[in-house]
Amino acid sequence: MIVFPNAKINIGLNVVQKREDDFHNIESIFYPVFDVFDVLEILESETLTFSSSGIEIPGNQESNLCLKAYQLIKEDYDVPFVKIHLHKVIPIGAGLGGGSADAAFTLKALNRLFNLDLSIEQLINYSKKLGTDCAFFVENKPVYAFNKGDEFEVISLNLSFYHIKIEYPNIHIGTGMAYSGISPKLSLHNLKDLIQESILNWKATINNDFENSVFPKYPEIKNAKQKMYDEGAVFAAMTGSGSAIFGLFKKK
Repeated sequence: MIVFPNAKINIGLNVVQKREDDFHNIESIFYPVFDVFDVLEILESETLTFSSSGIEIPGNQESNLCLKAYQLIKEDYDVPFVKIHLHKVIPIGAGLGGGSADAAFTLKALNRLFNLDLSIEQLINYSKKLGTDCAFFVENKPVYAFNKGDEFEVISLNLSFYHIKIEYPNIHIGTGMAYSGISPKLSLHNLKDLIQESILNWKATINNDFENSVFPKYPEIKNAKQKMYDEGAVFAAMTGSGSAIFGLFKKK
């Protein structure tokens, strides 16, 4: 079975509170981008194996989220071993959610491959054990994300009339570094309301708090955002904690 884990972008990202468990509460709009995707193949096998191609994946293979997703399923269901191959296209450490998508799509593929009949709720519960935004990719619909970024409210948002351009400046942004320059604060305006206003207003009203900590250290990322506007974007921003920049254009 071959599936295509897609990327996502954050339209607005506010860090609103430091939690007692050292995580942060955020609010953001997650929007799926289906034109940017990895390729994931899962086949029944006599042994459990994982391989990859494309962009090099750091760390040891045993810690890969695809394998962790398989192990979660294996704990509850008597599924056979599988051979997993991941062709990595979505940049790593870019704020595009590639690793989370790979994990969630592994769960969904195993569900289909072995006819497990897992419900959406069950898939979401498994996904939350793998990462804060993994569960988003189960339904893959625009959502308002809150708490740690692992609670979602489906919203009405259609950007199909716009071309989404993504630029990755080949810089890996560590989450710890991104948070180090953040001062959590409650938002003055509800992001769910702002997103329903004209997209022409977004530039003045919707922000990504991580830009404040990332741009001073990496001015080339700030320049990439400005370049989007110079090219005619109606809205541009960094996604996640960086470093990818996206722009929304009326024409390709």
